[in-house]
Amino acid sequence: MLQYKRSSELFKQAQQVLPGGVNSPVRAFNAVGGTPIFVEKAQGAYLYDADGNKLIDYIASWGPLLFGHAYAPVIEAVTQRAKKGTSFGMPTEVETLIAQKALSMVPNVDKIRFVNSGTEACMSAIRLARGYTKRDKIIKFSGCYHGHSDSFLIAAGSGATTFGVPNSPGVTQGTAKDTLLANYNDIDSVKELFVAYPGQIAALIIEPIAGNMGCVLPKEGFLEALRAICTEHGALFIMDEVMTGFRLAKGGAQEALHIQADIVTFGKVIGGGLPVAAFAARTEIMDHLAPVGAVYQAGTLSGNPLAMSAGLAMLEQIENQPEVFESLDKKTAYLQEGIQKLLTQAGIPHQVNRFGSMCSVFFTEEPVTDFASAQRADHSRFKKYFHAMLSRGIYLPPSGYESYFLNDALSYADLDTTLEALREALASGEI
Repeated sequence: MLQYKRSSELFKQAQQVLPGGVNSPVRAFNAVGGTPIFVEKAQGAYLYDADGNKLIDYIASWGPLLFGHAYAPVIEAVTQRAKKGTSFGMPTEVETLIAQKALSMVPNVDKIRFVNSGTEACMSAIRLARGYTKRDKIIKFSGCYHGHSDSFLIAAGSGATTFGVPNSPGVTQGTAKDTLLANYNDIDSVKELFVAYPGQIAALIIEPIAGNMGCVLPKEGFLEALRAICTEHGALFIMDEVMTGFRLAKGGAQEALHIQADIVTFGKVIGGGLPVAAFAARTEIMDHLAPVGAVYQAGTLSGNPLAMSAGLAMLEQIENQPEVFESLDKKTAYLQEGIQKLLTQAGIPHQVNRFGSMCSVFFTEEPVTDFASAQRADHSRFKKYFHAMLSRGIYLPPSGYESYFLNDALSYADLDTTLEALREALASGEI
């Protein structure tokens, strides 16, 4: 069993100067207990931690690293760019080049604006939708996460047609009143909101494949119904593809699911491992943004050449290697089938949800189709599962509400090693 003594020491030091010892909450292991792992370096499919342990990685920096860690074309692009300067606060040609590349790969969008985080992209997309429609209210879905801006940190109210309520201190009731909550995979809950607030809803935003309540797939016809109802009521349909963009297909979920959105947000893969995000739409919508239009959005580091160079290198590799999506799909299906077989043999109730290279393990007998059913899964068993695998050198998402993200550097030998670790943990009664 692997030991994590040095990580424990580093975590104690971090807690003295960082809130909770981390700069993003899921890293703190609150959902699973124990001490977070401190990474020294990574290469391909592997993490190397502060204790010298080698771990097989199944989060890929929460999605960006499609080809694995320290991918040579991206590292080379960043290295060469850094020698020329990292940021100028002025236009550079590489911004245009990556914009052209992204727009050529993604269906149904004409212009794109680069920002620095998924939170910023989704926040800006909502502001743009409000400015374009001249309406205030938005619909989001329980269990979907679109970053930590105030409009999105909203929990369900007392009924389907009530206003949402803040689920974080610091979010005002005034902000919450303009965010309406619907249930994922429940079209009736959406219809009720449009009936209750006629002509007031600017946009509906959704993760087309949810990744923040675990991997949850849309039921057949659900996204199509959302598209139709938004069109009927003059609201914009926003697809948050921060996770799915350039991961599920070259053109993201729009391509993979054959659905057209009005605004699409991107992150993760589009930055190749650096902090890059974006939002894109048709010209008639995007031209409402400053400096052309009145909807203001800005950022000193938006489109900085270092991040743009990394993202461009990543998109070029995806375009040159379209077979990566089939490869990842097959590897993830292999892992899914192996996990299902072992858990079934052990008599442990489970669901393994998967789409492409995203998947999640839920310890429950019922299908997981929304946030409520994800909450009913046995998360205490998930904690045991996580630590049993971690002790054997397998790094999984440290929460039952997060998705796995496979990278193509994973070999079938790595997948077999992972399944063998699960077999050992089950045999020892740890799960």
